[in-house]
Amino acid sequence: MEDTAFIKPPEKIPFYLKIGLLISRVIVKKDLLAPRLLAWYPKAAIGSAALEALVAHGKGDLNKRILKLVRIQVSLSVACPFCIDMNSFEYKNDGLSEAEIKGLMDEGGFAIVASFSAKEKLALEYANLISQTPVVIPEEFIKKLKADFTEREIVILATTAAQVNYWARLLKSLGVPPAGFSDSCSIKNRQ
Repeated sequence: MEDTAFIKPPEKIPFYLKIGLLISRVIVKKDLLAPRLLAWYPKAAIGSAALEALVAHGKGDLNKRILKLVRIQVSLSVACPFCIDMNSFEYKNDGLSEAEIKGLMDEGGFAIVASFSAKEKLALEYANLISQTPVVIPEEFIKKLKADFTEREIVILATTAAQVNYWARLLKSLGVPPAGFSDSCSIKNRQ
């Protein structure tokens, strides 16, 4: 893996972080640059690992398809090449089609994708609102959101979008390039 970030990882990584790097490598089947860079500040590495370990994965919280849509939409909204690469990886496994992915990337966006349900479009709109600076969520929108999602689901949507925003801003600020997860996917052209 080529280290083309703004900085290089430290030469010596604490043993307890090496365990985390090994776990990460087993899970994603790649030696990611970002966790190695975070070894410069172990508290950030541990906090980031905890955040990542506790995200919603569609097991009893929200369905995987909506979570995947939110992750991809936030990645596109904040134009994070690494996030687009990582979050669009294996999109078909979460019930998304190539046409839907292309729809997310097109000028008209998700609103024109007929196969997205009203609930999915609402989640995508929420993801966009959360990704803007400043974050402004109109009261009328909150009413629509509360009509279609439970309070728990709203928290899951918000934390999922915020988590991708966290990683996007961190990774872009360190210059972390895409890791090559989606090399065979059409979404890579957006990066």
